[in-house]
Amino acid sequence: MTPQVFALEGSRPLGEAIARALGLELAAHEERVFEDGEQKTRPLVDPAGADVYVVHSLYGEPGRSAHDKLCTLLLFVATLRDHGAARVTAVVPYLAYARKDRRTKPFDPVTLRYLAQMFEAVGTDALITLEAHNVAALQNAFRCRTVHLEAHALFTPLALALAAGEPVAVASPDPGGVKRAQLWREALEPAAARPVGFAFLDKRRSAGVLSGGNLVAGDVQGATVLLIDDLVSTGSTLARSAASLRQAGARRVIAFAAHGLFVQDAGEVLATEALESVHVADSVPPFRLEGSAARAKVRVVSCAALFADAIRACHQASAVAAQGAP
Repeated sequence: MTPQVFALEGSRPLGEAIARALGLELAAHEERVFEDGEQKTRPLVDPAGADVYVVHSLYGEPGRSAHDKLCTLLLFVATLRDHGAARVTAVVPYLAYARKDRRTKPFDPVTLRYLAQMFEAVGTDALITLEAHNVAALQNAFRCRTVHLEAHALFTPLALALAAGEPVAVASPDPGGVKRAQLWREALEPAAARPVGFAFLDKRRSAGVLSGGNLVAGDVQGATVLLIDDLVSTGSTLARSAASLRQAGARRVIAFAAHGLFVQDAGEVLATEALESVHVADSVPPFRLEGSAARAKVRVVSCAALFADAIRACHQASAVAAQGAP
């Protein structure tokens, strides 16, 4: 049976691109917002017995907060299950609250775990997301299946083209991202057919205050450095890291991140000469950068094919499981 793919309001362009990559049309649905702000979302096709995928990226934007989008997604998943969907998979390119995965202050919440409990409570069978802040925390928080997509798969061809014939190194802007950078380095070396260097910086953040970022561990002398992170928020981490890498001898610094939030003064912060360019996936459109000094150096890479491949694999697995069921 062909899967049903929905894309909720705010995520329709990405949903359409994913559907095209699958050779499908988006399934029709209705969304209504009432005068008091309450919402109603319903499918306009029968989901009974279907393998259903709902695309919704949980970033805030004018008129729709991350909370609004999360509520809409959860209620729609519940509606699909109420009307007999065999399986419902939430396709969430940017997963809000994934960064709060541990307690760092007294009485802190562990919001990622609470988020997982909400998805499970409405009957979500699986969740597909792109480049979580902490993969282990994501997998431990959810009891339903999680499919984690690594953003470096999107960036490898572009990075190889940008650094063709040059010494190249992968860098993490903080110790927490070392594994992410190491995985990209391991994927790059065979693709580039030459050694790829590695480095990381000593960034720390407490109560929203950024410190460190000046000490570079690793050799970047004369190299094109590919600086990778899970997301860009204010841009200060990338800007500080790029400046330190250049001081340590890097010839060029090119930044990559799955999610471009670009809040506060990111449009000015990222305009620094230390950063040659910034590459992000389209999990979050860069609408906050319009008219800013940095917009010309920010380039968006489509993640639609990556999600389409994941949906295809999940659907095939569910079809095989259904054939084997008594």
